[in-house]
Amino acid sequence: MPGLGPVACGHRVAPIAGVHVEAGVSSATGVVLFANWEPTTPSTRPPPEHTHMPPPDSFPDRLHAGRQLGDRLRDRHIEADIVLAVPRGGLPLGRAVADALDAPLDIVVAQKIGAPDNPEYAIGAVASDGSVWRNDRAFELHDINEAYFETERKKKAQIAREKVREYGAGDSPPDVRDATVVVVDDGVATGATMRACLQQLQNAGAGRIVVALPVGPPDTVRALASVADEVICLLTPSHFRSVGEFYRRFEQVSDDEAMGYL
Repeated sequence: MPGLGPVACGHRVAPIAGVHVEAGVSSATGVVLFANWEPTTPSTRPPPEHTHMPPPDSFPDRLHAGRQLGDRLRDRHIEADIVLAVPRGGLPLGRAVADALDAPLDIVVAQKIGAPDNPEYAIGAVASDGSVWRNDRAFELHDINEAYFETERKKKAQIAREKVREYGAGDSPPDVRDATVVVVDDGVATGATMRACLQQLQNAGAGRIVVALPVGPPDTVRALASVADEVICLLTPSHFRSVGEFYRRFEQVSDDEAMGYL
């Protein structure tokens, strides 16, 4: 695979050196609005009220984001042999993308491996077939015990395998050898689980891998572009706190709802 895949993004995105930026949906940052009020006297001045508002370029919900992704992929004349969604949040988008590309939909599953003292800090991730991505930077900066990593790798790989079976995908992942695969999620932050999913597809001999995302920070998108053949990302905001801030509705997707999209 090439060392650096192209990245299609939106207007006013943070610059990503060495990659193609395509005109499209504009990027955005979070907006905090303070309610207007008229003080009567200083002693009765009411406390300021504030409401967090989604960015102006946010998506109404996951299904709308998926439809926009599907349109963008078709505009770029991308044809898929299969679309793989990352459950649970990626499945509403995966369904819309698969329908747009007239391709079958399945899942690819990975679990984050968190640091011993901070489970939210990803030191790696593992896919359901055991494919691993290691955060080498984390190992350089922190004293990560290899025995701990190996124990967590086995535990999280088992959880990922159980998730695959729960979704009725069986013990064997879909055959992607020489296939063009589009991998969809509802967004990325660090991209740890996505990196493990891509590692699984590479190990399985996928012919071409396209990552399709509504939103992700520029550094993560750049990192994914070094692994995938192409990354389509509608928003790459330079100020990024979480995926959810770029959706007006971002309720948790239940397993039952997610499986309904398959």
